[in-house]
Amino acid sequence: MNPKNFLRTIRRKEEEYKLPNREGVFLVERRKHPRVSVELPFDYSVIDDGEACRGIGVDASEGGLLGYLLEKIEIGTLLRIDMLFKNGTEMTTIKAIAKVVWSDLASKESWAEYRYGIQFLSFFKGDLHRLKILLKEVGHPRGR
Repeated sequence: MNPKNFLRTIRRKEEEYKLPNREGVFLVERRKHPRVSVELPFDYSVIDDGEACRGIGVDASEGGLLGYLLEKIEIGTLLRIDMLFKNGTEMTTIKAIAKVVWSDLASKESWAEYRYGIQFLSFFKGDLHRLKILLKEVGHPRGR
């Protein structure tokens, strides 16, 4: 279908549905935990393997993070995550058990970089509280 016919079809569909005024349309965050933009380096290891590797989280919440890893990992793989960050004058570690819940098929394989959705399953004692504080202090609300 050529572009002109395509546009006519779209306009015809819009007229059919007689959509109300589009002003005031807003998106509702459906996530249980709001995401914040961060640059959060972390070490991870596959639970059964134990070899530590480095990753970076760029979008995080109390429920998980968007992480870039250097290796290809299967969905459903369990990971041990260690996030190290500076808290005032001290170094603090947040430790969690997480699961890879999705992977991006459009990852930059040529750069040996893969993008994953990582869901936190459990935290070591007190570490969820530390994560909340970290996200509040260093995070920037997504989209700003």
